[in-house]
Amino acid sequence: LMGPCEGICIDIENVCKNTIQQSKAPWKTIGPPKVQVPNPKDFLQKHSKEPKLPQSMSTQRCKKVKPGVPKLSDHPLMGIQSSKNFISTNAANVIMGVPKKPLPACVDRRQGDKYVLETSGLVPKYLKKKDYGITPKYVTRRNEEVKRAQEEYDAYVKETLRQKAMKRLSDEDRDSLLEGLKKNWEDVHHQFQSLSVEIDTLPKKLHKERLEAEMKQLEHDIQTIEKHRIIYIANK
Repeated sequence: LMGPCEGICIDIENVCKNTIQQSKAPWKTIGPPKVQVPNPKDFLQKHSKEPKLPQSMSTQRCKKVKPGVPKLSDHPLMGIQSSKNFISTNAANVIMGVPKKPLPACVDRRQGDKYVLETSGLVPKYLKKKDYGITPKYVTRRNEEVKRAQEEYDAYVKETLRQKAMKRLSDEDRDSLLEGLKKNWEDVHHQFQSLSVEIDTLPKKLHKERLEAEMKQLEHDIQTIEKHRIIYIANK
């Protein structure tokens, strides 16, 4: 005999088996039971998967159609003759023709190559030009512009000097001024050399700096006057 609990367990087990069996499919893990076999004639051919470009119109237009092969029944035209006497014509052309003048040429050696003189660069063809020896127009125009600019600058300088009432320093005054500056520099330099070796006080330090500044200013003035030959002085 079977108890009530055992009957309930058997029913639950049967329900679970039925549920699992319904949710399963025969091809869920290993595929369908029957697979269509491919046709052996539809095999993969070479270059079948490569993309094919359409044929361009230019390639189609460039194709030349050759003339057809002549037929066996086609015959060329026969019996066509010319009444022209080529021998007499050639002789008349030679007799009446003007002989060609030989071009002047040069040879680099006895059995060397032959060069035409006209294009070889050995003949001074530029001597026969119409504008040979004539100053180019752009050079003349440039010289005129330079001359005009110089005249304008000179006029500007004269006008500026007249307005500022400046006078030019003569060569004698320039030389005397230069000698005086050099003498002053020697005096200051002598004072600088006479300083004590040890400068330990503030007045000595200030005196040394003043002498150095005077020497530097004198050197600058001497270089400026030596550099410029013409010096203008404004009248005050």
